[in-house]
Amino acid sequence: MEAIRTGRRGGADRTRIGADVGGTFTDIVLQTADSTLHSTKVLTTYDAPEQGILAGIEQLSRATGTDLGEVDQIIHGTTLATNALIERRGAKTALVTTAGFRDVIETGTESRFEQYDLNIVLPEPLIERKDRYVVTERLNARGEVLVDFDDDGARSLVEHLGEQGYESVAVGFLHSYRNGVHEQRFRSLLKEALGDVSVSISSEISPQMREYERFNTVCANAYVQPLMASYLLALRDQLGAIGVDCPLYLIHSGGGLMSVESAAEFPVRLIESGPAGGSIFAADLAGRYGRDRVLSYDMGGTTAKISLIEDFTPRTAKVFEVDRRSRFKKGSGMPISIPVIEMIEIGAGGGSIAQVDALGQIRVGPHSSGSDPGPAAYDRGGTDPTVTDANLALGRLHPDTFGAADIDLKPELATNALSSGVGDPLGLDPDTAAVGISEVVDENMTNAARVHAVEGGRDLAGFTMIAFGGGAPLHASRLIDKLGLTELIVPSGAGVGSAIGFLRAPFAYEAIRSFYTTTDDFDYVGANAVLAELTSEAESFVRMGTATDSSVEPETIIERQVSMRYTGQGWEIPVRLEDGDFDEFAAELLAAEFTKAYLEFFGRAIDDLTIEAVSWAVRVSSRQEPPPLVETVEPTSTAVSAFSREMYDPALDARVPARVFQRSDLAPGDLVAGPALIVETQTTTVLGSHHRCVVQPDDSLRITRAGGEP
Repeated sequence: MEAIRTGRRGGADRTRIGADVGGTFTDIVLQTADSTLHSTKVLTTYDAPEQGILAGIEQLSRATGTDLGEVDQIIHGTTLATNALIERRGAKTALVTTAGFRDVIETGTESRFEQYDLNIVLPEPLIERKDRYVVTERLNARGEVLVDFDDDGARSLVEHLGEQGYESVAVGFLHSYRNGVHEQRFRSLLKEALGDVSVSISSEISPQMREYERFNTVCANAYVQPLMASYLLALRDQLGAIGVDCPLYLIHSGGGLMSVESAAEFPVRLIESGPAGGSIFAADLAGRYGRDRVLSYDMGGTTAKISLIEDFTPRTAKVFEVDRRSRFKKGSGMPISIPVIEMIEIGAGGGSIAQVDALGQIRVGPHSSGSDPGPAAYDRGGTDPTVTDANLALGRLHPDTFGAADIDLKPELATNALSSGVGDPLGLDPDTAAVGISEVVDENMTNAARVHAVEGGRDLAGFTMIAFGGGAPLHASRLIDKLGLTELIVPSGAGVGSAIGFLRAPFAYEAIRSFYTTTDDFDYVGANAVLAELTSEAESFVRMGTATDSSVEPETIIERQVSMRYTGQGWEIPVRLEDGDFDEFAAELLAAEFTKAYLEFFGRAIDDLTIEAVSWAVRVSSRQEPPPLVETVEPTSTAVSAFSREMYDPALDARVPARVFQRSDLAPGDLVAGPALIVETQTTTVLGSHHRCVVQPDDSLRITRAGGEP
């Protein structure tokens, strides 16, 4: 168990728990009434993820003397929905759509993410063709009925679906984002005849134009809904069985909290649940340090996540891809159209497996050893070389300072795996193989950061990196060298950063709907109506969450946005909207705001083209206290350590003596000059020979490169 210092902020005088189920470890953070954070890591229990959560909570309860009956709130993030989609372990699901559109999720947009690759592997549809059905009906793009709903045919189809034993049904009709009446009718018929079947309709799950993305989203929701509903309700019951009688909330992919009931109904919004907590954690720290341009770097046991934070807010998107077939290639995954914190995620974690490909190159990931069997050094049956094994061989990790419960690292097992998996095929000794693995994984993460920045039209010069997760502090100093960044912050509690982020997330919900109009003929009455409906929808979700939590300030923040484009363009850019209703003079102002945003994105605007407004969004969130500011300090003393060990320093391409410091022994103002290792229970921070670190008032480590500003 580890105690973490933190400034007081929202949640004071309450006992709360954050639980993050990752691919390798389950992180549990307990916030006591005095705002002290206590944390632990337990291996993720794949067959029953809730068991790891319960074990971690009970462990912290015993260690801190906390009565579980006094816990006021539990916030949970999970990769269960994501894993179910990737591994195709969801419910037996049918898709029902408009006649003529049965194959939309397979034909997609007919675009190729690799134009000239003759052996291209396109994403497989989530639902096979034999499980896709059609109903005769048709609306136009204004939501007007062109072909009446075939009630008799629909009843016959419902009977057939019941005979086939489907557990869940996804319903996606053409243009239902403008008018969901036919989808609602089919749902009524299903519920009337098959009361126990789960039903998801696209007009509620993702009421947006572009049927390929919308159909995929409703299919994903239906596919994981029975699994997630069962898991969440079971978790709530088992928490009650150990004496936890408080509200359970989920963090959604947009970075806000939602109730168990909402999560069970819209589980697709949990797909980027855990990583979203990490971005909130980094954004909170960015606010504390006044850093308005931040690169958030989260590396755990299975994956690494990188996101950009500007003006203390994570960048968001309305569409993202799951289960990409090709790393970094847009279009190679399954598109999901829900609000999400924008990030790039790669299979580069501590448990990522290294191998030699047919060309004799070292490849790392995306496959991971996970928690069972885990890296070879865990001595749990794993034999493949992993990033953790490489870090152990390079001296960055050591059995004496590796603090994960129930794991005693075995260096000899790591050496054997490095030799058999990488060294022998390439004629390298184990140490050189470890260097190769480390450099490959660092370069993979560097490339991911560059790609993510370029796709967002950003230059990383002047950005500060914030590193957290069990693996990130081991690699972050090397990454800032490769990216040319001058400042790195490793916060207190970095090893469980995402779980801490859960405790700092607001209750929030973003409602989105497509509604087409142009600035030449602006339908301000329709736009006002859509915004009012979206605001009401989002507020109802937030109220549902805050109603059971009397300690949450009921005041809310409302943010409005419209996605706009020039006529003829295929994609839109977001334009922030001011408060208040539109009037007959609003078109000119809206056009000016779009032109300003377009100039910021692309450097020049286009004259004499009609501007279209396509999609509208309203985000409602509970208001929170601003984070307390941290004044950075200069070094006042040089930290002294009596211990050292050899560590590989890539800047010198040699093993060098590195001083070893216990992070808990360091005080604000202490200077640690590299090469050095700063160890703690849940992670280790590596400093190369040209890095220097100054401990800050909140116990964060501020690291710079030689020649950079201290």
